Amino acid sequence: MIQDPTQHLQYLQENFSLPGVLAFEQNEAGLIFARIATSTCSGELYLQGAHVTRWQPRSEEVSSGPAESPVLYLSPHATFVPGKAIRGGVPVIFPWFGDRRLSAAGAPRTDGPAHGFARTQVWTLAFAALSDDELHLTLTLAPSEQSRQLGYDHFSVAYQVTFGETLSLRMTVANNGETPLHVEEALHTYFSVDDAATVRVLGLNDTEYLDKTDGMKRKRQNDAVLTLTGETDRPYLNTSATVMLEDAGKQRHVFVNKAGSKTTVVWNPGEELSAKLTDLGSGEWRHMMCVETANALENTLVLPPKTAHTMQAELAVEPL
Repeated sequence: MIQDPTQHLQYLQENFSLPGVLAFEQNEAGLIFARIATSTCSGELYLQGAHVTRWQPRSEEVSSGPAESPVLYLSPHATFVPGKAIRGGVPVIFPWFGDRRLSAAGAPRTDGPAHGFARTQVWTLAFAALSDDELHLTLTLAPSEQSRQLGYDHFSVAYQVTFGETLSLRMTVANNGETPLHVEEALHTYFSVDDAATVRVLGLNDTEYLDKTDGMKRKRQNDAVLTLTGETDRPYLNTSATVMLEDAGKQRHVFVNKAGSKTTVVWNPGEELSAKLTDLGSGEWRHMMCVETANALENTLVLPPKTAHTMQAELAVEPL
């Protein structure tokens, strides 16, 4: 990878730009991002973290501009600087979920940043093409000095992002080593909602979850509909079901279809925690809801040597 940001930007512009569809820019802090505009959607993706920060289907645009009713939530206090995770959009969580509890060999370790190193490393753009009004991007992540220090030296990740009327996210993790590779992963999707307290979440009935707000107690959701009453942090286990958000305020349904994933996480910080997060802020909890496609905790992946696993999420929006 080219280390100098200016040279890297020039390389991307010369090799991957698509006039009127895909352009690359650099912010004041030196982070490079892609701007996407197709006939079916608009979007934005930062190379740091392979982080989708915006996806807006044309069907959800309004006359005063597409930013008025975004599909993905992006915190107004998010910071866009090297080495700092972006609050909102679709962070890529890898190779552990939450605080570290495992290593490449499966032995307990507690060092390293929360949610792993992938969301703060600069990924490599390997492919970009327009096909049938959809923009297809492939980004890759390989071992780095940081990952090696943390025990991850024999892996590779390919992340295919397709911007269209739907947003397709396909993440393949390969174990290139000679011993089993233990990893957790998540596509930590933040959705923009009218009011998190009134959104109805469907698709998780009769599913067990760990309640992280209640000492990780194992519980079962018996109701067909989940509505939030405060801070919510629930990894639902052993589920491959589609989840639907019913947002009456925004008059739309949002669907999260997935494959290769056994964990679905529903997260909202609630008022108290929201106020403590400097890159979120008081009151912002009402405007966001996370539904994460994941393999974590009891659904941690154990990849035999020379094998790979693919996890996919597809996001879609329909009028209510």
